[in-house]
Amino acid sequence: MLAVWNDPAFVRHVGDRGVRTAEQARMAITDGPLEMYRRYGYGPYKVALKQDGRALGVCGLFKREHLDDPDLGYALLPSYRGKGYAGEAARRVMLAAKDVFALPRLAALISPDNQASIVLIEKLGFTLRGRHSVEGDDDTLLYGFDFMAGADV
Repeated sequence: MLAVWNDPAFVRHVGDRGVRTAEQARMAITDGPLEMYRRYGYGPYKVALKQDGRALGVCGLFKREHLDDPDLGYALLPSYRGKGYAGEAARRVMLAAKDVFALPRLAALISPDNQASIVLIEKLGFTLRGRHSVEGDDDTLLYGFDFMAGADV
């Protein structure tokens, strides 16, 4: 996670978490993802290569106080982008959202200049719902996916 949080693309498109050391990363994981698992039963998952378990990044569901629905989020390290890993991981998380967690809808927050994520999220069947303010940035795109409307993963 430390490498993901400090990747320049993550900082540009998602935000600077200010996590610079392994100890800060451990604390951020405890206070963030592990707390989400405790409260909601879901959170981010490690995306890894099947062959050797090497970590590529993360993909999962994030409960945001300012959103009604869980946010599908993903971030891969630079050398693994553009190879289909994010799409494969996102589809699996979406299936778990539907079949395991019985969630009716998902959201996705995307920076308007993150064209690769916009293409992927639309390919996954999400539709643009409008703009959403995140940490003072009123330009973030809000996408939605509705399992109840018969949308298929």
